[in-house]
Amino acid sequence: MSAFTVIKRDAFGKEQLSYQGVLVSRSETCVCIDAVFALPDRDLGYIHLRHGDRFREWFYADRWYNIFRVCDADIGAIKGWYCNITRPAQISAGQVAAEDLALDVFVTPDGQALLLDEAEFAELNLTAEEQQKAWQAVASIKTRVAGRLPPFDEISSK
Repeated sequence: MSAFTVIKRDAFGKEQLSYQGVLVSRSETCVCIDAVFALPDRDLGYIHLRHGDRFREWFYADRWYNIFRVCDADIGAIKGWYCNITRPAQISAGQVAAEDLALDVFVTPDGQALLLDEAEFAELNLTAEEQQKAWQAVASIKTRVAGRLPPFDEISSK
């Protein structure tokens, strides 16, 4: 496994955040990266992110989203999956970059899909095609969750 840089950009292409992860696997259209949450603790209401939480992240060059499985820093339990609606990722030899379109889906450990940040998404003034692709991405994530398709095959049956 080798070091890999992740670059998060806003919808206008401006870099918002970059961090290092470790490449787990890659294919022609996807990279999977392990990373550690290095920011201060954040309580988002639906999940509490703690410094040291472990993320497994999937970025796709042919899909309008990425998926982060979040696991507790201490016990490793899955806290949920954070799904960013993005333009398709730009993957190169040692890095991946994605342009975040504000709209998100959070999937709880038991499979509930919460739609987040609709107001911020509406303010982006995207083209009709980009809006359509974003909403199709939301539907695709929900379909994958309902079918327990990877990476949602770890959803608990509680």
